[in-house]
Amino acid sequence: MNNRLVVLRYYDENPQRIDKFLAARLPELSRSRLQALIRDGLVTLDGQIARKGGQLVDFNTTVEVQIPAREQTQLLPEKIPLDIIFENKDVLVINKPAGIVVHPSAGHSSGTLVHAVLAHAPDIEGIGGKERPGVVHRLDKDTSGIILMAKNDTSHRWLQNQFRAHKAIKTYLALVDGKPPTAKGRVEAPIGRDPTNRKKMAIVPPNKGRQAISEYRSLKIFPKHTLLEVRPITGRTHQIRIHLSFLGCPVVGDRVYGRRHPSLDLDRQFLHAARLDIRLPGEKDTRAFEAPVPKDLERLLEEFNK
Repeated sequence: MNNRLVVLRYYDENPQRIDKFLAARLPELSRSRLQALIRDGLVTLDGQIARKGGQLVDFNTTVEVQIPAREQTQLLPEKIPLDIIFENKDVLVINKPAGIVVHPSAGHSSGTLVHAVLAHAPDIEGIGGKERPGVVHRLDKDTSGIILMAKNDTSHRWLQNQFRAHKAIKTYLALVDGKPPTAKGRVEAPIGRDPTNRKKMAIVPPNKGRQAISEYRSLKIFPKHTLLEVRPITGRTHQIRIHLSFLGCPVVGDRVYGRRHPSLDLDRQFLHAARLDIRLPGEKDTRAFEAPVPKDLERLLEEFNK
């Protein structure tokens, strides 16, 4: 594929930042990508390379933008069954089973959700990056439930903005050992890389990590366990698992942040992304998508209710 050349003319008598002008005229490109194009010298003003995003563009200036062709991914589509909750021309809403990794990473070069989605919707190739095409947000390997995939650049940008602005509401079910200190509450504890184990995340001082906020409420209290509804306000790696462990009630089956030997017969952590409320590209109203509790988790809950 060849690079695309876009030629624009600025007609406003009031000077404007070049990055804001391009964002208005090229809405299919994210702000970060436009900044990268400017940084790489691919934007010119009357033939002169733009120096920075804050440079002003004046009346009757010709602006040229070289947009490189989308990088081709080396990932091969794989015919892996998908449990599709909803699909249109912009998005895929998938009920991800536990045990499958969302995108390729060290030790997971095949068999990921991305490989499966490439087989179902080949046009997502390169959307949002050649190694993570279509990925808007993630779930841990052993967490089941709703995950959203973008099918084009415009929807990828739209959906990511929804998550960044905390307009997407994610609701999880978590069965924990013990119970939290209060029936409902809010955890605000920054998360960063564990200084003693670089493979883990941990609660760290504010200057060492990123802000992380989770809200929870108790749904059912059992003698030794509690079923919680958890809503992460931010989206840090392993956030719910770390915050619940911090409260003294780790997720059942979580061998990393909880008990090394699970208190119940479960091969993975009891964490399920049960619901996602989000406004899809081009729509005014928020949609709600739900994923039923999988059989392995439902079995444990049925045993409690006997």
